[in-house]
Amino acid sequence: MAFSEKTKKSMNTKPKEPFDFFHDERVRSIFYQLLFAAAVGWFAWYLISNTAQNLEARGMNTGFGFLNVSAGFDSYFKLIPNEPGVGTYGRIFIIGALNTLYVSALAVIASTLLGFFIGVLRLSNNWLVSKVALAYVEIFRNTPLLIQVIFWYIGVFSLLPRVKNSIDLSAGAEIFLLNNRGLYTPWPVPGDLLWMTGLAFIVAIIAVIIFKRWARNRQDRTGQTFPTFILSAALLVLLPGTVYLITGMPLGWDIPKLEGFNFAGGASLPPSFIALLVALSIYHAAHMAETVRAGVLSVSRGQYDAARALGLRGKKVMSLVIIPQAMPAIVPPMISNWMSAVKNSSLAIAIGYPDLVSLFMQTSLNQAGYAVELVGMTMAFYMFISLTISWLLNIYNKRVQLVER
Repeated sequence: MAFSEKTKKSMNTKPKEPFDFFHDERVRSIFYQLLFAAAVGWFAWYLISNTAQNLEARGMNTGFGFLNVSAGFDSYFKLIPNEPGVGTYGRIFIIGALNTLYVSALAVIASTLLGFFIGVLRLSNNWLVSKVALAYVEIFRNTPLLIQVIFWYIGVFSLLPRVKNSIDLSAGAEIFLLNNRGLYTPWPVPGDLLWMTGLAFIVAIIAVIIFKRWARNRQDRTGQTFPTFILSAALLVLLPGTVYLITGMPLGWDIPKLEGFNFAGGASLPPSFIALLVALSIYHAAHMAETVRAGVLSVSRGQYDAARALGLRGKKVMSLVIIPQAMPAIVPPMISNWMSAVKNSSLAIAIGYPDLVSLFMQTSLNQAGYAVELVGMTMAFYMFISLTISWLLNIYNKRVQLVER
């Protein structure tokens, strides 16, 4: 039976569905997003306007002009000079931020290195080694960080000997001294020509990079390896060392010396700084160890067996085969671990270390007021540092993913 062209078109055409404003896909993609954005904007406007009205009703000043007002206090530990009554609240903010970044950066480095070491030990075939590593992880990971910070400060570093009975960590040289007032170390005093040694060291680093690339290309072409480690180490030591000797060793050291009831000269780190650094490093290293263990276990056992079949030893297999393949699984939780280390440094307020929270959001708030501005700047600082860490490590993570493919 034959059908006309009009009949065929009507048979192939789908019936039109009735238009539903609230369930149409095009409406949902635009209308609901605009509605949500409007709700968020209204909430922000209400919050800001309500806060401004309450502050005005109580006669409280607002704005950021206080940052240029001189602060009548100082920090006992600072990386830049400051004078009470001369330095401003803006400078106090910088001092607190630098103190926070200083202890956080050292804690991130120490916890990462220690975490990788403990994580590898967790996978050891030696029963005692693996169980000791497991005990470390379980003890420090499951104990509140605040308690650990207070323990190291009150239970360890506050009980150290007094100044006259300082512990000499330099085996009799009296260069590195530890007591209940902190750690005292020498401080470098650069000379006029020291920049030439630094320039030589930079040239040596560039030469080592070029040399390693050449060795890698040579291995790709011929299959023969070249001993790069010894030559690279020699280049990094000999070139700057030679320039340093030729220029007359333009680097002196300010050694701490006991004068009266305390040491003078050199550099010192207060007990609060050391306690916070140790607590952050040990606590986050326990979390890092589990991240490393999980990442290594995510790599197929066949990769290990294949590397051993090629003649690689255990350490080479781990460093050249297993760890590079485990990095895509390690980096994402490592980002969170690093950000947590920075944010947890705010617990320094419990032991009196002058970080950003202690100096700016506590002492400055008590003296200057401006609670909204002070809290907002502190929150913005931690958010900026966290987003920066996340951004940098995400770039590295993408490179690792590309290498894996």
